[in-house]
Amino acid sequence: MERLQKYLARCGVASRRKAEEIISSGRVKVNGEVITEMGYKVSGNDTVEVDGEVLEIKDKIYLAMNKPRGIISSSNDEKGRKTVVSILPKEIQDYRVFPVGRLDYDTKGILLLTNDGEFMNTLVGPKSNLEKEYLVRVDGIASRDVTKKIAYGVDIGGYTTRRAFCEIVEVDNEHKSTLIRVIIREGKYHQIKRMFEAVGYPVKHLTRVRFGEITTEGLKEGEVRYLTPHEIKRLVAMSKESSKDVIIHKVDR
Repeated sequence: MERLQKYLARCGVASRRKAEEIISSGRVKVNGEVITEMGYKVSGNDTVEVDGEVLEIKDKIYLAMNKPRGIISSSNDEKGRKTVVSILPKEIQDYRVFPVGRLDYDTKGILLLTNDGEFMNTLVGPKSNLEKEYLVRVDGIASRDVTKKIAYGVDIGGYTTRRAFCEIVEVDNEHKSTLIRVIIREGKYHQIKRMFEAVGYPVKHLTRVRFGEITTEGLKEGEVRYLTPHEIKRLVAMSKESSKDVIIHKVDR
């Protein structure tokens, strides 16, 4: 026997947290009866439905995508826009995958997808310490003082970000912009954009180049590949590393 929300996550419906929302909204039936109780337990002999569709536990799959700009990081979109799931091959869509975390509509780069809710929660939950690396093109000529502020943490509206790695990669004097590399170990809503807005340098373009040890190498925009068993184990192990601020400021060399 297992809790209903865990069963939904194992079936690839959604993460466990999202599954709880689905249950509380009355969309789940067990043996023909609507269930809204979080602690309700089911077994392999029970018939579980979501929105009238009987669920089956599918094999777990783990993917890396080079997400293009102009694509929603979601399983579906009420406005009918393209999502990271809708651009997947049909045979993969059948596994009910969902994105691990999010990338903004106008952000491109590495994004993981899976139908394993526990895996997703481990990688992007509040206790995760996975590194995420970004290349950030900001409006204006940034100085080392700016990167120091980002590195040591800035207030993004009642929350001070943790230490990060931050360095200037390139200055474009002609177009008055700066390319900056940032590595963080957290993932607040629109965090990178809010960090640079806080120091007066709005983000023009944003690309995530690394998630843990996974990069877009070998992937064209919109393409996906399966993660190897070793990559999956490494992601889980890295997410459980010490929460100490191991990322330090490296600008003043």
